[in-house]
Amino acid sequence: MSATAKVTETNKEIDELKTRLKTTWMTGDYDRFSRFMEQGAEQFFRRLGITPGTRLLDVGCGAGQLALIAARAGAQVTGCDIATNWVEKAQARAIAEGLEITFEEGDAESLPYQDAQFDAVISLIGAMFAPRPDLVAAELTRVCRPGGMIAMANWTPGGFIGQMFKVISNHIAPSGMPSPVLWGDADVVRDRLRVGISRLECARNFYHFDYPFPPDAVVEFFRTNYGPMSRAFASLDVNGQEKLRSELVSLWSAHNKAVDDSTKVDAEYLEVIATRAGVIAGRN
Repeated sequence: MSATAKVTETNKEIDELKTRLKTTWMTGDYDRFSRFMEQGAEQFFRRLGITPGTRLLDVGCGAGQLALIAARAGAQVTGCDIATNWVEKAQARAIAEGLEITFEEGDAESLPYQDAQFDAVISLIGAMFAPRPDLVAAELTRVCRPGGMIAMANWTPGGFIGQMFKVISNHIAPSGMPSPVLWGDADVVRDRLRVGISRLECARNFYHFDYPFPPDAVVEFFRTNYGPMSRAFASLDVNGQEKLRSELVSLWSAHNKAVDDSTKVDAEYLEVIATRAGVIAGRN
């Protein structure tokens, strides 16, 4: 096979993978799913110290949970995601609140923005799921101004969600992409964000999942509303679905800190805060 043919085949494979990913994230009801994560998103955002007037890009914005929080705090917000249905939902939520936010379709591997367009480029459990992490790192850096902030929150391999993904991966065919939770490994992140970055800090934090129903209902909630979980179940036969469900219920039950019929689980993530190298023209 010629080099040109190999490139063409590779591009076709990437296009097919991207199509599958887009379908996955448009499945379920991410708006409903993310409502239970808003408190954790608020805590993450407050630690960033974003000031009013900051030009902020939310990469992998989903249904707008972080973008809405940032806009309420006075930031000038743009949000992008490959899932067009959730971008539309996010825009509707912004309009309902009277917030001026630009939401649009956008791929974390090829962001539709100019170089150095934003003061802060943020991704809360979003860009980590793109299949080519080197491109993601380059794009997050490219659209951030010199001296600006790049911040991510990424599930860790050993944390609860990392364990949940491992359970799921034991039942389905490989995705053909690097594990998303590698973005939750500090050493991997330092390697990926080494070009164009003057400072990088990583710290472990926790999302506190709090559901007013028991673990078996939580698994069903994820199955119904969370695209990756929904697609995983849909790929299995009845026996496979029941086995996966049983293993997931056991995992949630083992980590549940609640003593009643609710579910409280702490899920570790890596908080990444980087500074774009360089200086702003006209400033010392």
